Amino acid sequence: MKRLYISDLDGTLLDSGGIVTVRTADTLNRLISEGMYFTFATARSPYSIVHITSPLKISVPCILMNGVSIYDRDRREFVKNEFIPVSASHEALRAFEENDVRCFMYKICDGVLTCCYSEMTTAVMRSFAEVRKNRYNKPFVQYDRLIDHADGEVVYLTTTGDHDRLYPVKQAADGIDGLDCAFYKDTYEDKWYLELFSHKASKANGVRYLRERYGFDEVVAFGDNLNDLPMFAQADVKVAVGNARDEVKSAADHIIGTCDEDGVAQWLKSVHLSE
Repeated sequence: MKRLYISDLDGTLLDSGGIVTVRTADTLNRLISEGMYFTFATARSPYSIVHITSPLKISVPCILMNGVSIYDRDRREFVKNEFIPVSASHEALRAFEENDVRCFMYKICDGVLTCCYSEMTTAVMRSFAEVRKNRYNKPFVQYDRLIDHADGEVVYLTTTGDHDRLYPVKQAADGIDGLDCAFYKDTYEDKWYLELFSHKASKANGVRYLRERYGFDEVVAFGDNLNDLPMFAQADVKVAVGNARDEVKSAADHIIGTCDEDGVAQWLKSVHLSE
């Protein structure tokens, strides 16, 4: 049986400090070298996953931005992208404007992911700082109004903030044809993420694509947060780390060690030894 193991990153494969531990990397790389198929699915973009996951020798393209893109990390190439319909992008950006909430707009043009923003906010400055820290080249473009540049190349709209401030935008997004969203609490800080993308994009659809494209008979998924539930819905076996939200644990077939206990790697090691 050809089986794919696929893990969320933050709060699942990464420890609470946001890194791949040496023990996790050593264990997974050994199992991958012995023939295990392993990759990850995350809300992150290519610009942060390349550095963070560099210790891992993944064997299958990964799922990025909650299913917007299938990405070959080693070749630094997009395999597949789901673009937001232009009308849906415009409606969503109007909802952001009406609620006075700033967001990032991501566009893919000629294989390059560009981050667009409208004013220099704390979030933008933090993103600049992340670029310097992780040593990658992330294209930024500032526009007076994002909506004036929302064309067929838009793949992702995202922001962070207080639950009550973002919730009206989330409610508006729920009523927009051609759009889907993820709304969940951040793994590391007391804030919420709101992420909008094509209705064709999700971790579930990403898993389905990998299953069909590469001929996997079974998928085992690991997660911790609400945006992992669509992935669980498409997986044959669902595994929650010990620090997962209660909703994720309730949907899981197995509950394993926490992200700070190298839960994913240790469980895979035990499964491998028992086979």
